[in-house]
Order: sequence, then C-alpha cells, then structure tokens
Amino acid sequence: MNGIRIGRALLSVSDKTGLAEFAHGLARHGVKIVSTGGTATTLREAGIVVRDVSEVTGFPEMFDGRVKTLHPMIHGGILYRRGHAKDEEDRHHHGIVSIDLVVVNLYPFEATIAKPGVADAEAVEQIDIGGPALIRAAAKNHAHVVVVVDPGQYDALLASLDAGGGAVPASLARSFAAAAFARTAAYDATIAGYLERTGETAGTAAPDAGALPERLEGSYRLLQRLRYGENPGQEGALYAPKAGGPIERLAQIRGKALSYNNLLDVEGVLGLLHEFEETAAVVVKHRNPSGAAMAGSAADAISLARDGDALSAFGGILGINRALDDAALDAIGSFFFEVVLAPEITASPERLAALRKNLVVLDVPGLLRDAAGGAATRGLLGGMLAQTRPGVPRFDSWTQATKRAPTDAERADLRFGWKVTRHVVSNAIVIAKGGRTIGIGAGQSSRVDAVRLALLKAERSGHDVRGGVLLSDAFFPFSDSVELAAQAGIAAIAQPGGSVRDAESIAAADAAGMAMLLTGERCFLH
Repeated sequence: MNGIRIGRALLSVSDKTGLAEFAHGLARHGVKIVSTGGTATTLREAGIVVRDVSEVTGFPEMFDGRVKTLHPMIHGGILYRRGHAKDEEDRHHHGIVSIDLVVVNLYPFEATIAKPGVADAEAVEQIDIGGPALIRAAAKNHAHVVVVVDPGQYDALLASLDAGGGAVPASLARSFAAAAFARTAAYDATIAGYLERTGETAGTAAPDAGALPERLEGSYRLLQRLRYGENPGQEGALYAPKAGGPIERLAQIRGKALSYNNLLDVEGVLGLLHEFEETAAVVVKHRNPSGAAMAGSAADAISLARDGDALSAFGGILGINRALDDAALDAIGSFFFEVVLAPEITASPERLAALRKNLVVLDVPGLLRDAAGGAATRGLLGGMLAQTRPGVPRFDSWTQATKRAPTDAERADLRFGWKVTRHVVSNAIVIAKGGRTIGIGAGQSSRVDAVRLALLKAERSGHDVRGGVLLSDAFFPFSDSVELAAQAGIAAIAQPGGSVRDAESIAAADAAGMAMLLTGERCFLH
C-alpha cells in the first residue's frame, strides 16, 4: 500500500490545543468526523460537522463518561484488516464503518497527581481507559489506520495529506504508531508508580513493601542535543520524561549552548542550594563545591562563596537561592563563571545584555525542588542502580564526644559545613568559618590527604583557619587527621563516628582542647 486514505476520523481529546484548526484541515480533505462529549461540543462550536460516537454504537455514554468508545462498532472499525476477505465480510455483516484516523490524547493523569494534596479518588478518576484502548488498537493496525496522540503532530499529518492528495504515507503511520505505544507505556508507568507510591497511605501496600519500587519504568524524549558528551568525540543529549517533567522549566536566558558537563554541575548546584533556607550562594566545578556561603544578601554571598577558593571557582557554575539582580551582577563582576543560575532573574535587560557573550544565565523556577523527588538512579552495565535520597540532616541527634562542647558560633559553622559536606565527593573534608567554606578537600582516596588538601586550599586563598571548624563525611580511621587539624588551629570537628579507633580520635581532640561532635550519619558521595 502506497498510502493510507482517510475517510473517517475519530477525535477524542482532553487537550484541545489546535483542535479546531486541525479539524478544519481534515474537513478540507473530505474527512468525516466522529467524536465524543466535550470534544464534539468544541468542534460544533467551531462550525465542524460532527457525528456523536453514541450514534455509531447505539449506546449513550455511561457511568459519568467511563464508558464511551469501548464498543465493537468503534474498535471493529479501527482493527479490521482492509482487504482481508473474512474481516471485510464480518464488517459488512455487522454494519461496521471504517475509522481510518484516531486522534486521542489521554486524561491528564500526570498533571492531576502533580497538584499538591490531590485526593486519591480524583487521581484514580483521571486514569484513562478508553483512550489507551483506542490508541493501542489504531497503533496495532497502523498498516491501515493512522493514530495521533499529540497536538504537535497535527501539522505533520495535515502537510502529509496535502502532499499526498488525501493519503498518508505508510512510513508516517508507522512512526506515529511508535510514538503512540511510547505514550501509552509512559502513561501506564506513571500510573503504576503512583499506585505503588501511595499504596501504603491508602492501606494497600504489601507487607514487605520497601521505599524503592518493584519496577522502574519510563519513556523519554529528546529535549536538547548538546555540543558533545563529557569529551569531544562523544555525542551528548538531554532527554525529558515523555509525559513532561521539571527539567523542562529550566530556562536559558542567554549565553552559549549548555554542555553535558555543565548540566551535571547544574544538578550539583541545585542539590546544594536546596540545603539552605538562608540567603546563600554556591560554586560547583567538576561536580564538587569549590565554595559556599550564607550572607545577608545574594551579592555578599556570591563574593564569599567565590573567594572561598577563587582558583577552583574559575570556570565553575554559580548558583544563588535569591533573585539575580543588578547588585548580584556587580558582585560577579568580570569573574569567569561558565553558568550563573537563580530562581528568578530581575537584573535589567541592559545589564544582562552587557555580560560576557558566552556566559550562560539560567532561570530555575523554585530551584526545581520537585525534580529531586523519587529514587536517585544511575546506569550501570546496561542496568540501573537506585537508592532513596538522603533526608534532611539530623542535627538533633548529634552527640558530644569530647570534654569541651562547641561554642554557639562553632556549632552554627558545624551545621553549615555539614550541609556542604553532604555534596562533596568522598573522601570529603570541609573547613568552614563564619558561615562560609574556606577549604574543601574532595575526591581523595586517603582521608588524611583530604584534610591536607583542604588546609592547603585555605592557606592558598589567604584564609586563617584558626578558630574554624572541620567536617568529615565519614569516620577517621586514625587520629592523624585530628592531630593535623589541631596543629592548624581548628577549633571544632564533626564526624559520623563508628571507627574502632574513635577513642583515639576523641583523645587527640581532647588533648588539643578541641570540641568534637558525632553526627551518627555518614554522607559519602560517589
């Protein structure tokens, strides 16, 4: 078959974007239209001649619209094989009319469950039954029937009809069928995930149900092609969930195209910013923080975070959790950042236009906090690793291990520093003072080397570590790290504890008059 001629179309959509224009285009080609409920009303208001599905089936819509198209007169018209003798005989015997085009988009289940506090009954009512059945029937019979599941496909179909004299190429029908099955797969996976997530609160969870789902399923579509992957010679691309997701709200205001590595660091910036309700700025480079600070204004926080380790911050990504205004741009000055992001951009257009040509500015509404939900996953050998995300720091469970307790100022810095440590690749050491980082040792195989690196970076940047605090993401296997910190003048330490040599580290802190708190929780990051 060279093409599929469309004589009759079934239109039943929840998203009515472009519907009237599309239907007029079909009518121009003499296509007869069958429709349901609200779709039929919209089409009639636009002057389109429509036949109700109930006229075809001989049955009214029932159960508040739960049953409309689930009938042999509809599915027979979609599924019979054109030119197949027995199918044609059955069709004529039962008076079934051909349906050559099915245009369906599904009830907005994804949008419904995204609403805060949505009731379970409302969510369940938005589970589409007839729609997926129609889509799958048409997609299965794509040799004879065209299926459209997205308003974004309308123009391509009409252009194809125009070019083909009312016929649609088989290649386009097959492509649309693939998109249709991808849509129903994503839709069903979202429903399954919702039911698994909410099963416990609904009292239906299995006795051995864990925090991670039995299945991880999803469908993704290309959102943006990147300049390359981690390195030139590797292709890179960004995909979004087929049904849409928070990543689509990330808006680039100006600058060159984002790279694969830029996006990894953007994720790192957002994760660290989520730790702070206070006004804060962070700089991330190669997935590690190079500086973080809290201050009275975004401008002051930017300067403190950048100058925590200006050498490492060069070429990094700056994020703030307040609006990017003219004062913030003044604080950035001519310093070389690759990307600057904020939850709101209020700087004047003139100031933004005057920035370095390639500097990327991102508007990240709400810092995409909802993007951090669900399980954290990463690919592994063709499979996938998954884990629950860490909760908020449990400061109330910290215990004092040494004779001396930290001062109020030291305790505040320890809490600040712990928030940063949770986002440093292990082995991780953070030195903080006055609500800012002044030295970070990251990615070392030896913990004492991480301490040396943090102290070295602080010294290189001209910071005085005396009276500062030191955080470790895991226990000290020996007392050498504590002794090194004491020699430098560190006043207080927080670490998870749990080493068989904890007593030696605590004794070293006591000997130096340092305070040490045990967090009781480890925050390794790999």
